[in-house]
Formats: sequence, structure tokens, C-alpha cells
Amino acid sequence: MIITDNLTKKYGTHTALHKLNLNVKPGDIYCLLGANGAGKTTTINLLLGFIAPSAGHAFINQLSVGENPKATKRFLAYIPENLMLYPTLTAVENLDYFSGIAKKKLSTDELKGFLEEAGLQSDAFNKRISAFSKGMRQKVGIAIALAKDAKVLLLDEPTSGLDPKASNEFGQLLQKLRAKGVATLMATHDLFRAKEIGTHVGIMKGGQLHQEFVVDNITLNELELFYLETMDFKEAKS
Repeated sequence: MIITDNLTKKYGTHTALHKLNLNVKPGDIYCLLGANGAGKTTTINLLLGFIAPSAGHAFINQLSVGENPKATKRFLAYIPENLMLYPTLTAVENLDYFSGIAKKKLSTDELKGFLEEAGLQSDAFNKRISAFSKGMRQKVGIAIALAKDAKVLLLDEPTSGLDPKASNEFGQLLQKLRAKGVATLMATHDLFRAKEIGTHVGIMKGGQLHQEFVVDNITLNELELFYLETMDFKEAKS
């Protein structure tokens, strides 16, 4: 569902991303780990078509993002660190609006059903988004993905700033989407969450993918050690 082929992005003499090769299949949750500037957000922006690659290619559902920018967006949903929703509209109204953009005409009961499936409490359905916590807004984002029937989910630091309970709930929602065959690519700093909910983990530094792991084949302690070694923080572990 998500493929990058030697995907590269340069800004003048600075290389933000260098020959990235990823293959995220239906039902995969691929977590990209790395410090700020590692190339994680650049990767997501290239997959969204927000920026053009300097070299290489990005594909969503076997369609080239560069050649089919509108078509590829039909298959995906995007949840950034701070999800932009309309603050004066309610959860139901926001979901109705964004579903409409995706050419989905849904009844009020159907909209509420998706919000419920995303874990939002029913007493919040008709409250304005301006009163929502970040965790509640993220649930509306998941509801948008569900209503859109998205096949690909792109996440940029979605658990940053969430308390442990909200972060755990978000992870459970991703597992529900995984069971539906959604392919998820998540940029994160959270090693624990990556190990807990991911199927695959990649460690990035300086725009390059240095290491990849199948999550079931590695312990959290091993992942932490590999991460620190990649970041040249080996001494910080001792």
C-alpha cells in the first residue's frame, strides 16, 4: 500500500532524505523512529504530495504520488501532531464536512457510529471541537479515516503530548484499523509505543534509514540499544 523507491529530497546542498526504500503492506504498522531532522516528516510530506521529490518515487496503492496526486489522496488519511479541525463546529459537523470532501454522504446516525467506533464518548458528539483535548481530536481524526474507508494512514507524532491513558487508547484504535487491513506509517519518538503497537520499526538519522526490524523479533531493551547506538548516544545508556 505504501512504497518508496530510492525516495530523495534535497534543499540546495542539504539532503533531507536520501534514497529511502520502504514497503508497508496492508495490516502493517510501520513506525519510523528518529530525532528531529531525521527525515520522518519529510517522508510523510512526500507521500502526501505536499512536496516533490528530488529523485526516486513514492507510491500509494500502486499509484505514483507524483503522477496521481488527487487519486492517491482518496486512499489515505493523515493525522499530524496537531490535527487541524474546525473549532467552532461539533465533532459530528467536522466529520460530516470531511466525509463530504471525500465524496461520502453519511447520515447523522452513520456519523455518530464512526465517532463511537473511534472511541469518542457519545456526550461529546455535539460539542464544539474547541473544547476537546488532543486525545479527543485524534479520535475524530480516526473517525474521519474510518468514514473515508482509508486504506493508508499517515501519522506524524500522533501521541506527542498525550497522557499515558490517551496514548494507550490511540494505540488500541490503530490495532482496530490494522485488523481492517489499513497500512499505517507512523513517525514517532516514542520507542515504547512503537514496540507496543508496531509491526515494523525503522530507525532514521540524517535523512537515511539505518536499521529495520520486525517488532516481534526484538525486545524493547534491544530496540532502545539499537536506537541509542544509531543516534551515537551509546554512552547515555551506560
